[in-house]
Amino acid sequence: MNITHPSKYLAAVATTTLLLAPGTGLAETAVPVSTPPPAPDFTAETWLNSAPLSLETERGKVIMVYFWTFGCHNCKAVEPYVKAWYERYRNDGLQVVAVHSPEFSFERDVGNVERYVAENAVRYPVVIDNDFTIWRRYRNRFWPVIYLIDRGGTVRYRAIGEGGYERTRESIETLLMESASGFERLR
Repeated sequence: MNITHPSKYLAAVATTTLLLAPGTGLAETAVPVSTPPPAPDFTAETWLNSAPLSLETERGKVIMVYFWTFGCHNCKAVEPYVKAWYERYRNDGLQVVAVHSPEFSFERDVGNVERYVAENAVRYPVVIDNDFTIWRRYRNRFWPVIYLIDRGGTVRYRAIGEGGYERTRESIETLLMESASGFERLR
């Protein structure tokens, strides 16, 4: 793992949930919280590229929960970054869970999602959320949104929309450096 200047981000991410300006992907403010919220589970019946996953099966990993839909222009702009982060960090403990929550009726067809995933070389796990159960658990309102969950199951970061890619990458690296029991550097 190639992590640059982690110390300047470690303290901020360790005690802060970053709230981003809707639709911009740029950090508007960092709001300190004494107890970051526990992550809702992302369990569902239909999965692509994976057996069903849950917070419990992925405990000990940093989890990126990525809300998207294949017809969304903004989601398509974010997708290359998600793919790159998955490829770069999956062996270091990052698990991507792409939650496909359809905006339009044609996006509800699992066959269409499967086709998109195959044609666009999406290799990370995709969970089908046609009834918006996971969406509601996260109180989500936008596409795309990225949540980062630390190794202990706590939501530590949220990015809404496009942009802010460097901050997201830095947050991934910082969370990967933390152990489940503290802030020990991973080897």
